[in-house]
Amino acid sequence: MKISKVIESVTVELLRKAVTTLPSDVKEVLKRAYEVEEGVGKIQLKNILDNIELAEKKQFTICQDTGTVYFYVKAGGCFKGLEKIRGALIKGVRRATVEIPLRPNAVNPLTQENSGDNTGFHIPHIYWEVVEGEEVEITVLPKGGGSENTSKYTMLKPSDGLDGVKKFVLETIIEAGAQPCPPTIIGVGLGGGADIAMKLAKTALLRPLNSHHPDRKVAEIEAELLEAANMTGIGPMGLGGKTTALAVHIEYAHRHPASYPVGIVFQCWAARRASAKILPDGSIMYST
Repeated sequence: MKISKVIESVTVELLRKAVTTLPSDVKEVLKRAYEVEEGVGKIQLKNILDNIELAEKKQFTICQDTGTVYFYVKAGGCFKGLEKIRGALIKGVRRATVEIPLRPNAVNPLTQENSGDNTGFHIPHIYWEVVEGEEVEITVLPKGGGSENTSKYTMLKPSDGLDGVKKFVLETIIEAGAQPCPPTIIGVGLGGGADIAMKLAKTALLRPLNSHHPDRKVAEIEAELLEAANMTGIGPMGLGGKTTALAVHIEYAHRHPASYPVGIVFQCWAARRASAKILPDGSIMYST
């Protein structure tokens, strides 16, 4: 089979896995939250867990909003067929829209017309990273619109420092309230420039919930912000409780001395993602 057809088929399967089955780390954290939650919050988490189980069993989509499709591609510099990846991903999204099916979510901002197949200018969006080797790894992130709508960006003064970052993150969580369908995962991007900070914030959502940032200082700030988020009492689906966020993940880049960009991107409890590696011999390894 031609590599373009392989990638197209892998794309369909990745999207099928992502929109019907949550990663095990997400389910584990939701179950732990259910064990400690009380009152209405506990009822909401039970509904969420039942929904996840039913979606997996019936192979239905976890949420009716199957999101905007983002791909993160790590392509080996020696992978044969690099130039065919983009086209194959787009074809795969079109197929998946019909076969799974996915809700058409690609709207032209000028004409308000829906393309009907989840593709359009810069959509699906592809983040590229060229690495050593002969294999390619593709990760899909179907990102729901409700949580995306609560994203925030600001340019702090360098003198605001980490205290300013923490204040901005907490204020953003409180302002978002129930809109991003909590409990959420909160990605925070620090430094770089405006575009880099927002990209880092979204990339942070891909990190497994049972992992810690390798930088101890960053990991400590993540834990502090997670505790603060859960002290807000917003709770599951905004109805009150102990669990407003499942995780806060931070990624950073070095910044200009005169700039301190901060980006925040929310992911709803339906933290959908799936990955696959295509090896040089044509074999495929899937993971979530």
